Amino acid sequence: MPEALNVALNRTDFEARLRAIGAARYHDKHPFHGMLHGGGCSMTQVRAWVINRFYYQSRIPLKDAAFMSRCEDISIRRAWRKRIEDHDGGREEGGGIRRWLKLAEAVGLDPDYVESTRGVLPGTRFACDAYVRFVRDMPMLDAVAASLTELFAPTIHKNRIAGLLEHYAFANEDALSYFRKRLDEAPVDVAFGLNYVLDHADTLEKQDAAAAALTFKTDVLWAQLDALQSAYVSPALLPPGGWDGKEGVIGALDQPALREPVRGAAE
Repeated sequence: MPEALNVALNRTDFEARLRAIGAARYHDKHPFHGMLHGGGCSMTQVRAWVINRFYYQSRIPLKDAAFMSRCEDISIRRAWRKRIEDHDGGREEGGGIRRWLKLAEAVGLDPDYVESTRGVLPGTRFACDAYVRFVRDMPMLDAVAASLTELFAPTIHKNRIAGLLEHYAFANEDALSYFRKRLDEAPVDVAFGLNYVLDHADTLEKQDAAAAALTFKTDVLWAQLDALQSAYVSPALLPPGGWDGKEGVIGALDQPALREPVRGAAE
């Protein structure tokens, strides 16, 4: 192999390599998201997404705590602990997990049921738990690089807010507060994480490892939507233990009335 091919990319080119992974593999391209953002999901499908995505939200502070437990650099811990606070909030209020449970209530689910994680699909559980183990066990550079899916999150959040507000009667600013808040939080997190990766991936081997870690994380996100697609979209195949479409429902937004009224539709 020519010697030039063994040389690490410069920062600009390596960042472009990382961004290309998101352009090709981020889960905004999954057909389930096309359905959700375009108003094509039934109430059961929306609720299933809320239930399963909560499990991912609940694992984020666990993986961040695992990361911090390994980090001896106090400056990194000081920066990283914001992520736990962003999701867990304070003792009484705030945090992304509480905001996600507002969405659960808005779609007619019992927040206690959602928080219990009963009904989470096996594929969701395996993917999210694998992410926690990855961050706990892999080198620090890999663990940070895996978080860089946040590079691509603002666009999907903006599209989700617009799509849900346009197509679903349950959607309002309170219900969608999780996504609004992440528009402010995610860029701060990703700026730190991206600089860390660009600073520390100073060999081709490390750059390959960081790119592989980011690819792994896109697989974690994609696998969750594959699980939803398999269980709740035709041909639906609900695995044992998956949410049955009934348990935990407390609201009146039952299918097929999800899109009645659709905002902007003629009376």
